[in-house]
Parts: sequence; structure tokens; C-alpha cells
Amino acid sequence: MHIHILGICGTFMGGVAAIAREAGFKVTGCDANVYPPMSDQLRALGIDLIEGWDPSQLSLKPDVWVVGNVVRRGNPLMEAILDAGLPYVSGPQWLAEQVLVGRWVMGVAGTHGKTTTASLLAWILQAAGREPGFLIGGVPGNFPVSARLGRKPYFVIEADEYDTAFFDKRSKFVHYRPRTAVLNNLEYDHADIFPDLGAIETQFHHLVRTVPGQGRIIWPSDSEALQRVLARGCWSQTEALGAGGWHASDVTEEADATVFTLWRGDVEQGRVRLPLAGEHNRANAIAAIVAAEHIGITPTESIEALAAFQGVRRRLEVRGTVGGVTVIDDFAHHPTAIATTIAGLRARMQAGSHPGGRLLAVLEPRSNTMRTGTLKAQLPGSLQDADLVFCYAGGIDWDAQAALAPLGERVAVFRDMLALEAAILAAARPGDQVLVMSNGGFGGIHGRLLAGLASREGNGK
Repeated sequence: MHIHILGICGTFMGGVAAIAREAGFKVTGCDANVYPPMSDQLRALGIDLIEGWDPSQLSLKPDVWVVGNVVRRGNPLMEAILDAGLPYVSGPQWLAEQVLVGRWVMGVAGTHGKTTTASLLAWILQAAGREPGFLIGGVPGNFPVSARLGRKPYFVIEADEYDTAFFDKRSKFVHYRPRTAVLNNLEYDHADIFPDLGAIETQFHHLVRTVPGQGRIIWPSDSEALQRVLARGCWSQTEALGAGGWHASDVTEEADATVFTLWRGDVEQGRVRLPLAGEHNRANAIAAIVAAEHIGITPTESIEALAAFQGVRRRLEVRGTVGGVTVIDDFAHHPTAIATTIAGLRARMQAGSHPGGRLLAVLEPRSNTMRTGTLKAQLPGSLQDADLVFCYAGGIDWDAQAALAPLGERVAVFRDMLALEAAILAAARPGDQVLVMSNGGFGGIHGRLLAGLASREGNGK
């Protein structure tokens, strides 16, 4: 069967393409911008890519057109497909019908931590010999790819609440029908499609309704939003994370790891050494351990696997150190994620060789929610623990300088990228950690900062 994927260079749709190719389908695809690294990964798999949405692609005559949620009405190719009455389906529905049927799906949902938790879980299963399939919105360090078919029955998927397609406004995760569902947390996000938190809670309850009675829902008991979701009705087993349930104690932050004791109620499960920093990553790891326990992997096995976890690209990923200044890349793009990322890095710095170093936070408010300014009032609090804050305001309509004014003289806002980079380079000094936060590429700023630092070193400054 031949499928042609519209929006193939997105993280999710690119993963669908890779899995489809591995499953034996003929796969082609198109996107507005066909660019590395996804384009290189797909071409390496033998997938032909087309730049743009020209209706001439109808001549490919695939058996079905698989449509990503980047596609809208008015798209020339989509309009031609509709006019011709050709068969089309959303990416999540295609995945559910062609790949997930008959598999034990382990879905990781939540506003934050989906990629890290799904990566942790996939690695635990791999280390335990399960060879799971997975589709993750990032590249785990323990795997060379973000998606693979794997061996039946287990399949780990990052269960995103974003909408499915222009013709299916349900959240993508409704299609996956997980037997094990991790609900990491729930806050307001995606202001471009959800009017309020209640609307997202409704989608999460749609997900809860799909989990079978012998399935398991894993959730933090202190989340008021998730309490409301489950109060609407729950027909599955539940495992609570937090006080009285699965929780951590005796936490020690080290330079390259977080070490803690894991408990299930009042029963100790073992001492965990996790090569990730921060409270949020402890929560992610515990959720992954509990999810793995549902399929018979003991906490002892999971703890052993976690010690060898190699992290996830763009999650506190060190891009380089020059002249004693370290540049770090992170995907944080919501105030809560920004706050937890800064807290995790601060803990790592205090435990490391430069406890007196400064943390320079560099933020690009790029997500749809951040660009609208919906959460701007929360930003000063989320950045409070940074020593200096640099914000790139290009592409937003709200006044970032006014929104960040509570941070006083520690903050600087720029609409010019070169001026932003120059200010960071002028401020950075040995021992500093430059934390760059964006859900996009940020114009390649990481590499240019490292090059600028190298130039500064070469000039003896």
C-alpha cells in the first residue's frame, strides 16, 4: 500500500512515516519546508519528499492521503484531494488503525514531561528485553531514532493533547486507546485551540474513557485539574503519584545525577540514581517506573535501567563549553516548564564544580500559547531564579519589556537577534551557564554563541 503524507517533516508525522516504511508501506510525502534533520532522516529511509503543496502531486495516486494537523482548508493540495473525492485520513487515525491495533499501548500524556517520560519508559522496556515500538516527540539518547515499529505487543507513545486534523478537532491521544496511561500533569496551554483549562480537561476525560477496566491510569494525586478529570468518571485501575502513593525521599542532587529513595506507600522500592536534574525529572522517572510495573517489570529492574539512561535531545542538553561558559539547549516553552528547568539546572550547578556560577536564561516565546501572551503574567515568577534574563521578542505582539518588568535590571529584551547575541556574549563570564529555551530552533543561536565565545577567547578577551 502506498501512503502520501501531508506535513511529513513534523516530528509526529515524520515518526509515522518512519514506522510506516518499517512496516512495509510505500511512503512518500510533502511539506511546506523540507529541511534537515527530519528530511535527511526520511530520505535515508528511502522516502521521497516533495517541497510544497502543488496539486500536481495527485499524479502519485497513493492508496490513501495521510494528513497532518499543519494542513488547513485552503491548502492547494488538500483542496484538490477534496475536490477529487480521494480517500484521506489523519495521522493519528492511520497510526491507530494500521499499527496500534492489537498492541499494548502505553501512552504518556500531560502538559509537561511527555517526551522525557516516554523516553524513560521506552528505555526501561528495552533494557528489560521487551524491544518496544515507540513514537516520541524527541530523540532519546539511548536510541538513534524518535520512532520505530518494534516488537509486539508493547508500544510507547507520546500522547499529545493537540488537535488531530482540520477535520477532527479531538485531541490526538483519543485515537491511541492506551492500556497503560500516564497523566503527568495538566495545566492550561495551546491557547490557539483551547479557550480555557476546562476544555482541555474534557479532552483528557475523553482519553480516560478509552482506557479499559484492566488498564491502568497513573497520575499525580496533587493535581486539582486531574482530580476533576477523574471525578467525571473512571473505570480503570489507578496508581497515585505523590504523598501516600509512589513518591521519593532522601533526595540528593549531584553534578550529573539526582539520587533518591523510591517508595510505594510505606514500602521502600530501592535507591534510584537518575542521570537527570530536578524535581520534575524525578516525577517523570517515577511515572515511568510505575508504568513499567504494570506490564511486569519490577521497580528493581527499572531502577537498574534508569542508571544507564542517556537523556533526551533538547532537554538540558549541553551544546558546548568555551572559555568556561557552558551553552545549554532546552525545549521549555511554558512558564511551569521554564521554572522547573531553571530549578533543575540550578541544583545541578550547586552540586557541580562551579557552585558560584551564574545562570543566564535566554528565552524565545515561540509556541502558539506564548506568542499570544496568554501566560505572560506567569513569566516573571518562572524566571525568578535566573541571575540574568535575555528575551527575544521578535515575532510577538505583546510588550515583553513590560511583562518582565518585575525582574528589574536583571532582564533585557531584544527584537534584533544580533543585538541579543551581542548582549549575551558581553555578559557571559567563566563559570556561567547559558540556558537557551525555545520550542523551535531559535535561529541557530546556540552555535553562534559558542562561535562568539571561541572568537572572544582567540582575541584574549
